[in-house]
Amino acid sequence: MVRALIEKLPEAAQAYLKDGKLDEVECVVADLAGVARGKAMPASKFARQTHFYLPNSVFLQTITGDWAQIPGFAYTEPDMVLTPDLSTATAAPWTADWTLQVIHEIHDQEGAPVATAPRNVLRRVVGLFEAEGLSPIVAPELEFYLVAPNTDPSKAVEPPMGRSGRRAAARQAYSMSAVDEYGPVIDDIYDFAEAQGFEIDGIMQEGGAGQVELNMRHGDPVRLADEIFYFKRLIREAALRHNCYATFMAKPIQDEPGSAMHLHHSVVETATGRNIFTDAEGRDSETFLRFVGGLQRYMPAVIALIAPYVNSYRRYVPDFAAPINLEWGHDNRTTGLRVPVSSPAARRVENRLAGMDCNPYLAIAGSLACGWLGMRDKIAPEAAFEGDAYSSEAGIPRTFGEALSLFAETSEVHEVLGEEFCRVYQAVKETEYSEFLQVISPWEREHLLLNV
Repeated sequence: MVRALIEKLPEAAQAYLKDGKLDEVECVVADLAGVARGKAMPASKFARQTHFYLPNSVFLQTITGDWAQIPGFAYTEPDMVLTPDLSTATAAPWTADWTLQVIHEIHDQEGAPVATAPRNVLRRVVGLFEAEGLSPIVAPELEFYLVAPNTDPSKAVEPPMGRSGRRAAARQAYSMSAVDEYGPVIDDIYDFAEAQGFEIDGIMQEGGAGQVELNMRHGDPVRLADEIFYFKRLIREAALRHNCYATFMAKPIQDEPGSAMHLHHSVVETATGRNIFTDAEGRDSETFLRFVGGLQRYMPAVIALIAPYVNSYRRYVPDFAAPINLEWGHDNRTTGLRVPVSSPAARRVENRLAGMDCNPYLAIAGSLACGWLGMRDKIAPEAAFEGDAYSSEAGIPRTFGEALSLFAETSEVHEVLGEEFCRVYQAVKETEYSEFLQVISPWEREHLLLNV
């Protein structure tokens, strides 16, 4: 039965197993935080079964391990039915044996998609485009830090030690020498990605000490969200092999730039592949402008999805390589919404607001939802911004509490993402925020203990 299973796998997974015997399969889904949940089982058992069960409480859990209490939500933990999506089967090349990972579809016991599952939320939004004969296209850019091992949360995070014997230096954006300092980690990232069948467009040094950017090819939103979900684990495992951590915190090191997950968006006609963001004369189309208008109007309400933790808001600092506004402009990196230099056929808008700490399914779903609402409701954008947009007024929430309030108040966003999901997400994040507010920071003890 295992042989029959292998014949159904993607080409990269089959190639990985060509010289080895499949030992184990990790059956996984992404929770609200993007953390992998599920179970591992022997390959022989996986090949015989059609599904397995997990309680729906995996989508009620906070990042600290607590559970949110939701009014009107019966806390009986019924099982969800998880069935393998074999198109997502990919290697786990860092394991000691021959192991595959498989993302699973999630339905309730009546066969309906579980509304609180992040992958289903993204599918719901993509389905709105597909119903109109359209296909949204995304291209993510992933930023992260390689840092020295940090086993004591009370200590500040430090850059990693490079092969020169010095710690990685800041302000070295695009430096090839800086990347070479942790070349062995990068080599393993490439090797793992190749074994998993993932295509990397490029890797470069970013502005922070030990900060790296990885660019991915453009394509289907659900498939790329799956790859980001896998990439986070891949990168962490590559770093651990070389005595360092990879972190996707939005702002792990004080006085260093934060880490973003920039999202490039375009929309094509499914039947023809024509980019509808370009008109017959090769200019910005009316549809493109409406998509941008939707991002400008509704992004404040979905900031809670793309900046999902209190730390996320430490990234939004003027003149620190992160946007603080909802302006848009052509080839202008100070705007939150940038139109990169491209041919008319490749016209796209880059949403620069999302942090790398987000759940990729929810961040992409939230960003596409804003654009969809702009297209549906014919929302005109403000005039394209010229000059330094850091001088404009901040157009986004500056605290997590404010972001949660805006998310709760915006019914149009709930309509697109799903009422049940929004209710659960709100409750989980309010629980996390309440937990954070109980923590007394070193800053408070230093400046308030004896001075106020």
